[in-house]
Amino acid sequence: MGLKKRSKVSAEFSMSSLTDIIFLLLIFFMLTSSMIVPNALNLKLPGKSNANPPPTKTTPTIVKIAPKGTYYLNGSKITKSKLDREVRTLKKSNKELSIIISPDDDTPNEYVVAIMDIAYRNQVSAILTDPK
Repeated sequence: MGLKKRSKVSAEFSMSSLTDIIFLLLIFFMLTSSMIVPNALNLKLPGKSNANPPPTKTTPTIVKIAPKGTYYLNGSKITKSKLDREVRTLKKSNKELSIIISPDDDTPNEYVVAIMDIAYRNQVSAILTDPK
């Protein structure tokens, strides 16, 4: 007896639904990635330049940071809140105020970012120097 099955199982599947899902995911990620705005600080890092920079009329304010989070403004010890107030008063008297941030080698980043945040909020140019 030669019995045969009338229906055969097909090993094929339709790719159209898969391409629709991938296309929708692509659109979703493109839309959501354009809505994300990076929150970053605008830093001016020192570098080598062939041209001589124009002479500045004011001397920059130097903020040194010790490893334990102690701040020094132009050589005198100061707290972070007093430093914020001092930068605000200096900014009022000098429109082109710049701060040089000089951390020690072992200073954690959070103390440096706190000073950069103070400079950013007060619209002051901040230059991060190498501790060496």
